[in-house]
Amino acid sequence: MDSLFTDHLLSLMIAMPFIGMVILAFLSDRKWVLTTTLVITLINTALAFFLWSQFDLTETGMQFVERHQWMPTFGIEYAVGVDGISLLLVLLTTFLPPLCVLGCWDSITTRLKAFMMLILLVEGAMLVVFTALDAFLFFMLWEVTMVPMYFMIVLWGGPNRVAAGLKYVLYSLTGSLLLLVGILGLSLQAGTFDIIQLADFSYSEKSEFWIFLALFLGFAIKLPMLPFHTWLPDAHSEAPTAGSVLLAGVLLKMGGYGLIRFCLPIFPEMAHSFAPAVLWLSVAGILYGGYMALAQEDLKRLVAYSSVSHMGFVTLGIFSFNNEGIEGAILQMMTHGLTTGAMFLIVGQLYDRTHSRNIADYGGLQQRMPRFVAILSLFAVASFGLPTTSNFIGEFLILVGVSYENFIFVVLAMGGIVLGAAYMLWMLQRVAFGQARTEAARQLTDLNFREMLTILPLAVAVVGIGVYPGPFLESMDASVTYVVERMAQH
Repeated sequence: MDSLFTDHLLSLMIAMPFIGMVILAFLSDRKWVLTTTLVITLINTALAFFLWSQFDLTETGMQFVERHQWMPTFGIEYAVGVDGISLLLVLLTTFLPPLCVLGCWDSITTRLKAFMMLILLVEGAMLVVFTALDAFLFFMLWEVTMVPMYFMIVLWGGPNRVAAGLKYVLYSLTGSLLLLVGILGLSLQAGTFDIIQLADFSYSEKSEFWIFLALFLGFAIKLPMLPFHTWLPDAHSEAPTAGSVLLAGVLLKMGGYGLIRFCLPIFPEMAHSFAPAVLWLSVAGILYGGYMALAQEDLKRLVAYSSVSHMGFVTLGIFSFNNEGIEGAILQMMTHGLTTGAMFLIVGQLYDRTHSRNIADYGGLQQRMPRFVAILSLFAVASFGLPTTSNFIGEFLILVGVSYENFIFVVLAMGGIVLGAAYMLWMLQRVAFGQARTEAARQLTDLNFREMLTILPLAVAVVGIGVYPGPFLESMDASVTYVVERMAQH
């Protein structure tokens, strides 16, 4: 029985959100809908931590692999598995949804059941994306993740939600079409959709360039890299709180994961030849995101532009092609999900009270909301990588990794960290200190028990990883070493 459970653990985790959606279809009472969604997402979080506890740290290949024939005529399988690269992203994918449910417990007043179903759909689809061993399965669920996000923005978003939703879909579709071209190119050459076999095939020089370019652009749009980032601030500023948390916390990570899973092991030579351009674009993204965040008056847009800056660090680490850089990038993807997800939840908690995201409408919050200000301060300093917080570890490893390539990138990237400190501390000073500028700010009440329960797990995770990152780095070390050795052979 135990082996049957572990043999099908990934499929069970993938199935749980979809089972939850079926159960929700038969419920109508608000409390039952919320409680059922919360229980389903918490079960998946527990299963993910069990998966981590059973994970073999010394194994370089895939673990918990399941393969079943799906479309045998075309050689397409339902094939899933995890290695050290996808494990942390699976943990992140299951960690955030229960906090999203708690976060929007009172704020979603219309079509609640549909909203909860969309949260479950995002979680189920994301788990397949991060565990798929078949490129067709990967692409299919990559596409599915776009649908719930679009409806979250358009049905529950802000005043400009339709334009933001359309922009999000157009960018995502462009990236998806490029990704489809790349995956079809791979399978036509190699005669398989199996991701592991695709990495072992020798492609012709001419096709290598075009397939790599299509895949790279598809992933870069999702990440998003400069100059493909313009959909992100609009989508974030219009999306409801839970939508922003899932978008920043998990969906952006699909781009970084795709680069490590497809571009590096399948086309090592192409990755090396593209690296200088990618590194310069990454540094430009870090500085541009920080500079734009500094200019924002809207709290959500400030956090959104900080994401552009943080994702620059991720590509900087990935294209340094060494253990420190890639491990730093994977850890940065996870910790960015925690800190930025927390920042969006915090902004949402403030917005629920005043219906304003304008920084100028606040001030003096430390008098009315000391608990809120303490939490906001923690995540503000974590966001720019203060030592003992999780982002510091990821950024430090990325800077060590890229220093082997060219030290100029380290100096420029540090400028992004300085900008991060500037915009976060300036925002904190204007929101938390001084005198309240509006009547609404004078009437504010501090965080209640549910709101503290929503945010405290993230605070514990951010400080815990910052103080003791060992288990997370050990989990991915063998898999990252394998990718780096493959790169070194070419």
